[in-house]
Order: sequence, then structure tokens, then C-alpha cells
Amino acid sequence: MQDQHTLIPEKARLLGLLRSARFNVPPFLYMPAEDFVRESFDGLEKFLAAHCPDYKVIVRSCHPQESRYKGGTFESLETYADLGGVLYARRRIIKIASTTKRLSILRQQKFNNSPELDADELGVIVMPFIEGTNVMAKMLGDHWEFGYCRDRVHRVQSEPYITQTPHDRKLLRISEDIQGRLGFPCEIEYVIGPDGTIHLVQATDISKLDAAEYKERERAVLLDGLMRIRLRRNYRERPIYLMDNQNLYLQVIGRCEDMVLSGGVTPEGVEEVKDMVGSFERKMERFALSHERFGVLGLSIEVPEELYQVANHYLDDTPELQAGLSRALYANLYKVDQFISEADTLVTMDRFRRNLCSHDAYGVSTVRNPLWTAFWRAERNAEVVAAFRQFGYTTGDYVGIEVDEQNQPTVFRL
Repeated sequence: MQDQHTLIPEKARLLGLLRSARFNVPPFLYMPAEDFVRESFDGLEKFLAAHCPDYKVIVRSCHPQESRYKGGTFESLETYADLGGVLYARRRIIKIASTTKRLSILRQQKFNNSPELDADELGVIVMPFIEGTNVMAKMLGDHWEFGYCRDRVHRVQSEPYITQTPHDRKLLRISEDIQGRLGFPCEIEYVIGPDGTIHLVQATDISKLDAAEYKERERAVLLDGLMRIRLRRNYRERPIYLMDNQNLYLQVIGRCEDMVLSGGVTPEGVEEVKDMVGSFERKMERFALSHERFGVLGLSIEVPEELYQVANHYLDDTPELQAGLSRALYANLYKVDQFISEADTLVTMDRFRRNLCSHDAYGVSTVRNPLWTAFWRAERNAEVVAAFRQFGYTTGDYVGIEVDEQNQPTVFRL
């Protein structure tokens, strides 16, 4: 007879083990994909009635292959504490896996040997929603580190940060007890309630992940600062993708102008313009699938408002054709965002900031390759962009980034 543990994804199995060991795991329900296929919801209805008196729950992804992917690949969503809310959340998580997270999944399959997966096999964990601060803990070398972010209680938010000194000494003791109970290195996620209660909401086996590295100028452009949460080395090298979205929009507008002036706005002509946008997206995806670690040199990431408006209204005399082009441009914004989220190094103007979740900020996958954002001030934008253009930086170049004692980075082409 097959071991029952092999039928339950790691996320649910470890939570069950720790709850049975009397750690403060909130009540939860694991629902495999089969429950949704068979519309077997009696267990869910009973769970919601018994444990979720408030209006909101959190639905966490629980795919059978999820442990073979890095943390944060699959979503967790807050939703209404009823059957409709849970059904919506699962559908949304599956859709995100095939759209927003598609590139991330493809890259992990290529570079990390992650297995092929069927998103429809995704199960979920349903848990009462807990207000509070997310904290992630793990042991690196001979010490524990604690990453704090997403304080849902306070209106004024602070940046994510990492510390070796938790806000409550109990957090260290509990983390040691959990790791001792499981018997392997693990990454542990907590929610600290407004009253200080420490809720254990996830534990992940990280024993197979390589954190070994933790234990160990010519054509240069001087930038103004570096944003990073994990302070390790002061130098890195990366292949770069040069992103110039302003130039893309100028090309789109130029081709639309040619059609209007020649009196020949046709469906075929608009398809050519849309293919320009599609070609831009395909180049990003090919680059991301060619380099496990890469940087983005963002000469223009946010499209100037006036160009965005012109591109989305130039063909207003043919509204159906303009609508098709506008949909392509709107979808392109999300493709750009998905591509940038896969880069571990961003070089751009300081008005562009990453929106980091806990896994992005201090998950175990950032130990070897912390996220860097090297930036120049907005008032220097014309000067710095001109320097990068003058020196001929282009997609595929390898660059070095060196950080001095004042945390000021210099970028140079290798």
C-alpha cells in the first residue's frame, strides 16, 4: 500500500505534522484538485462554519509539484470566507500560473530542472485570514535570520528588512524547535498578530537548496545609489537586457503615422504594428530563457504619458482597429512587468521601484543572488541615459557593478 504522505503535497503535510506537534498552526483545510473536479465541498463548508467566523480567509496554493519550485512561484490570495470565494481564488491562482508566472515557471524548468506541471492539478490550503506582520525565518550558516515585511495593521508601511535579532526572543526559540522537530533546514513563515501572537503558517524544506556561497574601468557610469535588503558582496557581473520602451512607442506611432498619411489604415497594417509589439515581447522571453541570472538596464521603463496617449488614440478614426492595438499595448505593460520581475539586477532611474513580496525580498532563493536595484537620480536622467547610449551599451552585453564604501555603484561594460 502506498504511503499516504506521498499523496499529500509537502506544504500541507508539514503543516499537519507541526499542528499535531502542538505548534501554533491556525486551523487549515487541504483540498486536493480532485475535490474541485468532483465538486466535493462538504468538508469545506463544515470547515468554514467551524473555523472562519469572519468574512475573509486566505487560500494558499498547494500543487503536488510545488516543492520543486522556488518560494513565491504560486500565489496565495485573500478572499471571502465562502464557497464562491475559495472557488474564485483557486481559479485565479491557476490563471496567474499560466500568465503572470508563466515565464518564471519556464525559467525554473530550464535552469533548475523543475518538473513539468499541470496547473489544473493545483490543490489549495484554506486558512482563516490573520491580520499582522509577515516574518520569514531560516538558519544560514551558524545563525538565524528573520525577514520582516507586509505589516497589514499600520497604514504607514516600512520597507522589508532582514535582521538577526527578532522583535521577540520567542521567535528564535520557536524556529529552533520547529527545525529540530522536522529534522532538516527549513524556511518558516509566520504572521505576528496585533496582540503579538506568533502564528506559524508555512514551513518549507530547504535542505536541497545550495546556499554554499553564503559561506565563503573603462566605459563606466557612476550612479547614485543601490537598494538591496541583503548585504553581501559589493561586486557582481550580469548579462543585461537594454529596455527602451519609449523607443518602442515611437516606432509604433511612426508606423501608425505612415498609415494615416498614406490614407491606408488597414487591418493588415495594424497587424504589422501589433507584431512589432509581439516581437518586442518575444525578444524579452528569449533573453530570459537564455540566462539564468540577468540584469535589466532600464533607459526607459515607464512610457511617457504623452506617448502612451498618442499610441492609444492615433487610429481613433478606425475605432475597431485602434481597440485591437490598444489591447496589445495594454497587455505589453504586464509582459514587461513579468520580465523585470525575473531579473535579479535592475539599473534604472530611482523613480522606478520593485514591489517586493516576502519571497522576493528575503526568501532562500535570494541568499546566493540578492536583488539589486542600482539607480540614478531623476534630475540626472538625461545625462546618464546619454552616457549609456554614447558608450554603446546594448542587449547581451556583460556589465560589472562595483559598490564603494558609500554604497555608490559604478557600472561598466566588460
